[in-house]
Amino acid sequence: MKKFISIISRLSVLCATLFISQVAVADESYAEAIANFKQASDTHKFFDNAYGYAIFPTVGKGGFGIGAAYGKGRVFKGNGYTGDTSLTQVSLGFQIGGQAYSEIIFFRDAKAYNEFTSGSFEFGAQASAVAITIGANAQAGTTGNSSSAGKAAAKAAYINGMAVYTLAKGGLMFEAALAGQSFTFEDK
Repeated sequence: MKKFISIISRLSVLCATLFISQVAVADESYAEAIANFKQASDTHKFFDNAYGYAIFPTVGKGGFGIGAAYGKGRVFKGNGYTGDTSLTQVSLGFQIGGQAYSEIIFFRDAKAYNEFTSGSFEFGAQASAVAITIGANAQAGTTGNSSSAGKAAAKAAYINGMAVYTLAKGGLMFEAALAGQSFTFEDK
């Protein structure tokens, strides 16, 4: 019996250690994603003025005709962590490949924040995100900040109280698909 209790105790310690290390890794991925978006000329100014934001360190997306994406995130009001969120997306249309990216959604005001954190929120198919790059093609001008992602220049702006930006992490995906992203939210 003592041997059994000893094994259970060791397993409990091992599980607790693994859980704590997973939490630490997750915290590092959030900190890294936030730091990357703070570096980008398109998004760094939002951190000073936004009411809050939702950050997704890694969103995985893939498809072959039918596509799907998923990511876990955290929501902040000011600099305070208020809850957890998840992103899901299903799309139909011409698409092939897979990619991983980080995503951030800035909330201009309490109305946008409350709409997102109402429990279940969805962007319509017409909603779009601005793809940004860090460093190489970033530039600042008299008309505002912009960065180049391929041949498209991105301008920082809120649409319906929210501004959405993505930052590629890897992969290659070609798609011409209409899709909306759905989000859930749980208070901390």
